Amino acid sequence: MFKSKIKSLYRKKNNARLYQGDLFKDIKFVTGDPETATEKDIISLPYAVVLSQDCDLLSDFNCRKTNENQDKFLLSLLISPAFILENFAKGEHLGDWKMSTFNSGQIDKIKNNDSFKRYHYLSGESSFSVPELVIDFKHFFSLPRDFLYKEKKNKYIASLNEIFREELSQRFSNYLSRIGLPELPIDKK
Repeated sequence: MFKSKIKSLYRKKNNARLYQGDLFKDIKFVTGDPETATEKDIISLPYAVVLSQDCDLLSDFNCRKTNENQDKFLLSLLISPAFILENFAKGEHLGDWKMSTFNSGQIDKIKNNDSFKRYHYLSGESSFSVPELVIDFKHFFSLPRDFLYKEKKNKYIASLNEIFREELSQRFSNYLSRIGLPELPIDKK
């Protein structure tokens, strides 16, 4: 059997481009009209993960160097908040919003990434200062590409290794493409 060279969930990338699975800390942005925004219009994410496909990020980066093939330019990138597990379990991860709480058995199932399709668990790693995190696929944002490149300079902390970012991408797409079936009346004959 082929032995993997991947030794960790995370790694540090020291180059200029963004990657699918890049993890940022303390991202803040305004929703709605920036000219009339109030404090309640500011979203503050303790952690965020880039969900945009890596092939699109690479094409965008390469094409911007030459400025020739602008059909590959990305205007916005998809990110998802990653919540600190402890706050998530208590339902405190979205501030004043009343969120569900989870008992230890439910948290164990979320950590296995198999029972709750809506959530994705990322283990912590102290060498990168990453705590245990939970991504809620119901919450995601599209942010301007240039904004995230600017934020990368000071807010980037690590990247998911390839196989783990592919798992995240697959789980996100499966959650997003689920089919909501109507409840049908049961015929009690």
